[in-house]
Amino acid sequence: MRILVLHESDWIKKGPHQHHHLMERLSKKGHEIRVIDHEIQWIEDKNKELVSKKKCFNHVHKAISDGDITVIRPSIIKLPIIEYLSYIYTRREEIKEQIKTFNPDVIIGFGILNPNIGLKLAKKNNIPFVYYSIDENFRLVPQWYFRRLAKYIEEQNIKYADKALSINEGLREFSICMGAERAKTDVISAGVDIERFNGADGARIRKKYGLKDADIVLFFMGWLYDFSGLKEVAMELARFDNDKIKLMIVGKGDLWEELQNIKIDHCLEGKLILVDWVPYEDIPEYLAASNICILPSYKNNIMRNIVPIKMYEYMATGKPVIASDLYGIMKEFGNNNGVLYVARPEDVLVRSIELVNDGCNEAGRKAKKFVENNNWDALTSHFEEILREIVNG
Repeated sequence: MRILVLHESDWIKKGPHQHHHLMERLSKKGHEIRVIDHEIQWIEDKNKELVSKKKCFNHVHKAISDGDITVIRPSIIKLPIIEYLSYIYTRREEIKEQIKTFNPDVIIGFGILNPNIGLKLAKKNNIPFVYYSIDENFRLVPQWYFRRLAKYIEEQNIKYADKALSINEGLREFSICMGAERAKTDVISAGVDIERFNGADGARIRKKYGLKDADIVLFFMGWLYDFSGLKEVAMELARFDNDKIKLMIVGKGDLWEELQNIKIDHCLEGKLILVDWVPYEDIPEYLAASNICILPSYKNNIMRNIVPIKMYEYMATGKPVIASDLYGIMKEFGNNNGVLYVARPEDVLVRSIELVNDGCNEAGRKAKKFVENNNWDALTSHFEEILREIVNG
């Protein structure tokens, strides 16, 4: 199959996420895949040009070494608000061009604007269109005054797609509430590369950061959103009377500078370990070096139905997870499966001590058992089957 993917974010710098894993594995199976993406963090580029030039990246891979994706990034005018107007025009022209020259068998959309343009052109050209929800996207729009419009557009994407896929059951419910016919919905859950995460050795990482055998390492990886709850955990760490508890954070984002300041102001050197982005292939070592993984996010509308892919990667290494009692997380993992819940980020440290006293290994064993069937190859085959059914009518 020839598959055209419409993505609202930076395919190169972000991830790997659900779409990277699935598309790269489909490319390995012989399908030809092109992605139209967006340099979403252009405002952080210190040497930014006013008008970016169209770029094409060949043989892109982030999830597996032999993934082979072609990424096309149309130009935009790099000015707030004006960005959206240029975005709409250049994406429409690029999708038209790809329909003409690439002749896709199916178009898959992630996001809001890019998929909406693609949906209309897919209908016009009689090409099957699949919408894939991995977030409630309208809630992520940074300008609050655009969110109502964004919700309407996302609703159209879901309602008129030939198939509405979701990464978990919570988002499937969201899709149905947004207008999708239940018969046209399906779930392709997050997967995990068991071989990659199973049996990794964390000794080198513990030695690198001066961690002793008796230290209890709490671990978080990913984008540091303001609502991630990490600031609250770090502040609680400063007040916590237990030198054996360490907090390791791998990633970058909104809270990076604030966490650095907390580390300095509260003398948390050696207790709060902040690590910038590391190559994805190194992540299993960092996970193996930890004792407990955490997801202490705020209970807001953005996170209500989200089940981050990191949850499965945490659990695949046999680590118990302490997470906020979010609806989507609890619906996905339930109780007694290696995930323990807290009402507030501030409760993570106390819950960690309780978990250590009760036995981390048993909780970790349950976590690993729960995700052992979430094999990427099986999920990719299921995804491929759904796409073939749609393409074949």
